[in-house]
Amino acid sequence: MSTLYEITGDYLRLLEMLEEDESIDEQAFKDTLEGIDGEFEIKAEGYAKVIKELNAEAEKFKAEIERMTAKMNAVANNSARLKQHLYNSMKATGKTKFKTDLFSFGIRGNGGLQPMEITDEQNIPKRYMKMIPDKDKIRKELEAGRELHFAVLKERGEHLSIR
Repeated sequence: MSTLYEITGDYLRLLEMLEEDESIDEQAFKDTLEGIDGEFEIKAEGYAKVIKELNAEAEKFKAEIERMTAKMNAVANNSARLKQHLYNSMKATGKTKFKTDLFSFGIRGNGGLQPMEITDEQNIPKRYMKMIPDKDKIRKELEAGRELHFAVLKERGEHLSIR
């Protein structure tokens, strides 16, 4: 059996022959075309089976990733809980800096930028605000047929559907 690549080439060559030579026997052309179409459909069905199997395998991987992510989060949460418990105990006892044979312990101030909280978002002056485009509003204008010099609608594209 031919590969999909070969079947596609045969099909295109057959159409090219039809365009170049109008004296081709019509019955022979139809028979050849039916044979190519049959091979193409068989090959497409094989592709669909492989695609379906690969999608099922990808779903298994996705489920395993979700399971392992949940396990990773549980372990990380346990670590954070133990660290917080040790921190609280060190603060409560006043023992904020010491060494053991394997580790050094200490409570230190956090570095980086000083934390900040916005307490009244409604009354922030405009000079402290960033402007971002309202894409929904722009899309509605373009869909209504209005031409905007700063935006255009792009082609949706297409995809293969196998059911």
